[in-house]
Amino acid sequence: MTDTITTPETASRRPTPAARGGRPRRRKLTFDRVTFFLAFLGIPLAVFVTFVLYPFIQAIYWAMTDWRGFSPDYNFVGLDNFTKMFQDDVFLKALRNVALLAAVVPLVTLTLALGVAVAITLGGPSKGPVRGIRGASFYRIISFFPYVVPAIIVGLIWAQMFDPNAGLVNGFLTKAGLDQFEAFAWLGEKATAMPSLMFVFVWGLVGFYAVLFIAAIKGVPAELYEAARIDGAGRFRTTISITLPAIRDSVQTAYIYLGIAALDAFVFVQALLPNGGPDNSTLTISQRLFNVAFRQQQFGYATAMGVVLAVVTLVFAALVFTVSRLTGGGEGKENARGSKARRAGAKGGAQ
Repeated sequence: MTDTITTPETASRRPTPAARGGRPRRRKLTFDRVTFFLAFLGIPLAVFVTFVLYPFIQAIYWAMTDWRGFSPDYNFVGLDNFTKMFQDDVFLKALRNVALLAAVVPLVTLTLALGVAVAITLGGPSKGPVRGIRGASFYRIISFFPYVVPAIIVGLIWAQMFDPNAGLVNGFLTKAGLDQFEAFAWLGEKATAMPSLMFVFVWGLVGFYAVLFIAAIKGVPAELYEAARIDGAGRFRTTISITLPAIRDSVQTAYIYLGIAALDAFVFVQALLPNGGPDNSTLTISQRLFNVAFRQQQFGYATAMGVVLAVVTLVFAALVFTVSRLTGGGEGKENARGSKARRAGAKGGAQ
């Protein structure tokens, strides 16, 4: 054993003690640290300010003008555009429509996507190692296929499918003996236009989120499922108690992205119902914005609608984060839940 001799030189190389209050002393700015921050923080921040923050501030300014879009002349009108907007019955109808889409489409899409993902990854035999169903790769490809097709093509295809005279939907229903659908206008009736739009929306996006959830489920430790199987938990109970908590972050992110897509919903709606549907039953804010800007040439008023849509989107994202935190989300709680699940898995394996 060698003795360690402390000398003034070795003592000087020891870490400096923390300052009062437990805070470490501030490090000196060196050339290496400055270049690091400039490269990995300064440049992305400059790009964000230039292409995201500044255009948004500029949009707020144009929303307070009567700019016509094709001339340099305009007048500053303050909040008149926003006042006019919330007195516009057509815009309020569009706002209600996108709120309905944001409430229904993410919930239905993610529920179906999660069901497909769980069935593919965990729907195998009840005995032996936990594994997916036979031919899982084939089902992943089939479910992902609609997302590969551009949204405008999906909308145009389904517009033909819903055609009252030559559409396949009415053709299949008529062949099945439902003669009342022989010339039924799915997109022309107020009661069925919005449900038809939601169906196309879900059909086009469910495959992508199913593949996303499949990748997330494959990252869950297999011993947790094996411990649950030993304890006698069924497939539904396993999904609720293990799968959902383990992929909570993926579900939350998917819900936000789907909500943003539903609040926009321009491509699907424009392909299926370019005029907003019967009695504006499927009109969205983005459609109303497009019509006001490029058909009525009221770009200032249209920009005000875009600002409101951006605020609604931010409120939706904040609401999802708040609900997630209130229902048990958060990094600390996730870590505690993960530790508890690992302990339960270890105990089940020992038994």
